[in-house]
Amino acid sequence: MAREFEQQPKESAKAFAAFSVYLNMGAERSLEAVGRKLGKSGGLVQRWSSRWRWAERVDAHAAHLATVEREAVEVAARGKAAEWAKRQDEVRQREWEMHEKCIGAAKKAFDAFMAREKVYANLADIARMLEVASKLGRLASGLATDKTEVTGEDGGAIRVEFEAALKKVYGRKAAVVDVEATEPRQVEDKK
Repeated sequence: MAREFEQQPKESAKAFAAFSVYLNMGAERSLEAVGRKLGKSGGLVQRWSSRWRWAERVDAHAAHLATVEREAVEVAARGKAAEWAKRQDEVRQREWEMHEKCIGAAKKAFDAFMAREKVYANLADIARMLEVASKLGRLASGLATDKTEVTGEDGGAIRVEFEAALKKVYGRKAAVVDVEATEPRQVEDKK
């Protein structure tokens, strides 16, 4: 089945050629310009335009081009995403290999340190090597490398003002559940 902007069944070659000229004129298109360019009367071009729905076909062509362009952009984006995923996998693989080597070297240095053999590293060096190995291993396996603790004022626990929030949302009276008690109590706004 032909697309709307392609030659339609029963559309003559001359009528389709005129439509093609009209379509390719871009923003400057007009029926009069098609008639002048092809040496056809304005009435004939008008009849072809009306019968073969040129305006609708131009819109269909524009929509088709937009779809093709969007699909091309999506294909390119998927290609780039696959390329970056491959790169990330390669980096993770190298990080994991370095993690394993660092663990092995730290173990060897620690064993030599404990055996009081000829030692080339002190405990601080060994600890740093294990820290680097841990970070590489965590990066390679997708784990977090930093821990962040959220605390309230003065480093204490976070205090949530549920009563105030309930009053604000529900008005003067609200049921408040004390997490340390089992019975709910009524809270009244003292306005």
